[in-house]
Amino acid sequence: MPDIKHKNQRVAVFIDAQNLYHSARSLFGGRVNFKNLLAAAVGGRQLIRAFGYVISTKTGEEKPFFEALIKLGIETREKELQEFFGGAKKADWDVGLAVDAIRTAEIVDTVVIASGDGDFIPLVEYLKNQGRRVEVIAFGRSSSGKLKEAVDEFIDLGEEPGKYIIKK
Repeated sequence: MPDIKHKNQRVAVFIDAQNLYHSARSLFGGRVNFKNLLAAAVGGRQLIRAFGYVISTKTGEEKPFFEALIKLGIETREKELQEFFGGAKKADWDVGLAVDAIRTAEIVDTVVIASGDGDFIPLVEYLKNQGRRVEVIAFGRSSSGKLKEAVDEFIDLGEEPGKYIIKK
């Protein structure tokens, strides 16, 4: 679908911080520049809400990161890292992000999902069936091919790593 963006479009952005963090680290050895990511996701349109889904740990070392997101105007949704007997860890926000996207879709024209996770395909299909434009912004090399096909537009952060990656 061609780029159908205009300045009066109302946009909500949903950022899967863990997904982007791991992709940026494994592909480029750096961290995501969330300021530039948010600007690209909004694309000169009206930002209604932006959510960042983050994981907190017992050490609290991520607090400065959370504060930086808040300063950018990103509402953080925090969940504690689950640690299971035997050392396994789980940190998953897929359902929470999907529920927020469905709730927020009523007041926006476009939903932007910042994640390459193929688990979001049913969400994309639902939102499109509700008449919403759905875009994904993520790293193409670590994104689901089927997710890229399902959305109205895919923005590949990996095409401009100098803009979207902060080297350590």
